[in-house]
Amino acid sequence: MPARPTPRIFAALAAVTLLGGTASAQTNAQPYARAIAAGYKAATICGGVFNAGRSQAAIEALELNGIYPEYAALVPTLTATVDRATTSVSVPFAADLPPRRATWRRGIGCVLAPIGAAAKPAAATPAPASTIGGADPRPWPLGDANIGPIPSPALAGVVARAFSDYGRGSQTVGVVVLLDGKVVAERYRDGFGPFVANRTWSVAKSIAGTLVGLSGIDPRRRSDIPEWYSSDPRRAITLDNLLRMSSGLHSDTAGNRTDAIYFGGTTVTEQATSWPLEAKPGTRFRYANNDILLAMRSLRATLGDAKASVLPQRLFATLGMTHTVAQRDWQGNYILSSDVWSTARDLARLGQFWLQDGVWQGKRLLPGGWMRYMTAPSGPQPDRAEGYGATMWLFGEKQGLPAGSYAAQGNRGQYVVVVPSAKLVVVRRGEDPTGSSFDIARFAADVLAAQR
Repeated sequence: MPARPTPRIFAALAAVTLLGGTASAQTNAQPYARAIAAGYKAATICGGVFNAGRSQAAIEALELNGIYPEYAALVPTLTATVDRATTSVSVPFAADLPPRRATWRRGIGCVLAPIGAAAKPAAATPAPASTIGGADPRPWPLGDANIGPIPSPALAGVVARAFSDYGRGSQTVGVVVLLDGKVVAERYRDGFGPFVANRTWSVAKSIAGTLVGLSGIDPRRRSDIPEWYSSDPRRAITLDNLLRMSSGLHSDTAGNRTDAIYFGGTTVTEQATSWPLEAKPGTRFRYANNDILLAMRSLRATLGDAKASVLPQRLFATLGMTHTVAQRDWQGNYILSSDVWSTARDLARLGQFWLQDGVWQGKRLLPGGWMRYMTAPSGPQPDRAEGYGATMWLFGEKQGLPAGSYAAQGNRGQYVVVVPSAKLVVVRRGEDPTGSSFDIARFAADVLAAQR
């Protein structure tokens, strides 16, 4: 059995790549940094072209603009080639290694190959004429027919301001507002629209929490991580600890950047399972991608590959989220801390499902009380105004919103805000560059006021 990478190795890579280190270390790190940057570019263009139907030029101008600063200067120097015959994107980064490659497949999305992997021979099947679906003829919410009325002037004005206000430098690409389950406002930036997806980033964490509920597994049970042996102290970590960011596991950066998994082709089972404890489980809040990656690893081990592999698509198909795909690493692990591609309409459907306590079209899908569990601030809390439940951020009077409001949030300005007392769902999609921010609480409060 090959040696498993250790946290020390990943920490060393992070220290060199992310923090800079000495001049010698920077020189030695350059090939790895270029490999990660190439993976970032391959994965982003693959998703943008084949999941969303956007052009390569448009993606390079927006989705690849304002990215993490350590890759911002490298990415423009790397050339990406889109191969529509094989639905793949390749990005050369070194003379002595194959290009980084991301390959799209219907229902799976884009899978990023590991660094050093050579391209496989193309399958002898014709390339799809289109990878993007259009309008679903069924009535809303399952489909796209009978979308709601023209918004009131007050609401239309607030939504229009989302594209010019609420944060200097922010880049809104789509807004959908639901009131009592009906679309009452919808607007998109040029180049986007109802069927153009973009990456959810950490909104995917709230999808992961939903899938744990859908599985029927008791979150109080110990997590099921096969890579942790019987005497491993980490086996005391429960699913609840993972969903509430209280695992007590060490990670190398604040916010637990997982670039090796997202852009390096390192798998969840190689890296996320390798971090050691540094605090007693359940006693400390630390926002961590690894906790959600491990929750999904546990789900896969408990349910088995066959059941776990279809769980996300089962949810999406049931809710009519036909333009949403959860992507995986090359070993089949869902990267549900971040790597889901979806549209504003699809996320509005998901928000409405949450608002309805996991009931859809009259049928209960989530266990009764599961949304109360996801939105209860049990356990240690973050050192900020918002609270945290089980994969949900908790809003209220401190944010100018009614008590009981909550949100799924993600990098580059992804938000799904639910205000149960007002039967309101507000979705804002963005491609905000590093250093900018969008005031989602103020926007949601203004939307709410415009409805009154």
